[in-house]
Amino acid sequence: MSRNALTGLGIVAALVVLVADQASKWWILNVLDLPSLGQVVLLPVLNLTMVWNRGVTFGLMNGFGAWGAVILTVVALCVVVALGVWLRRAESAVVATALGAIAGGAVGNVIDRLRFGAVVDFIHAHVATPWGDLSWYVFNVADAAIVCGVAALVIDSMVSRCTRTA
Repeated sequence: MSRNALTGLGIVAALVVLVADQASKWWILNVLDLPSLGQVVLLPVLNLTMVWNRGVTFGLMNGFGAWGAVILTVVALCVVVALGVWLRRAESAVVATALGAIAGGAVGNVIDRLRFGAVVDFIHAHVATPWGDLSWYVFNVADAAIVCGVAALVIDSMVSRCTRTA
């Protein structure tokens, strides 16, 4: 695949993630009205739970007040620019798609910060075990795309390293 085709693939991945993220948040806020419901149980291990995340991943840096959204927006946009530069140099479809997914997720969360001053999080996975309840942080489609994109980059890097040394 040519570099231009890979760049296009990454841009398409970013747009797909961005549209899916914003559409899911629109539905959560405007159709389901999760802010007034608080929580909806979907499965014994999955709820829709409304959280306004004013920090970064997992609520870190939550205490910066009004400046927090501005700082996090600027940092996220700088990361998206860096991902765009990396995307222009991508040499595989996996890397291009992963970079696009990360960038699309970052832009989706930036849009939330600009619109609401916080990120709309609503997916809550949890499970009861004999040792106690295990609960993951509440997240959204953008967060899932970012995590999957980073995981794909790590796996691709490990596979590439193994095939170079073999």
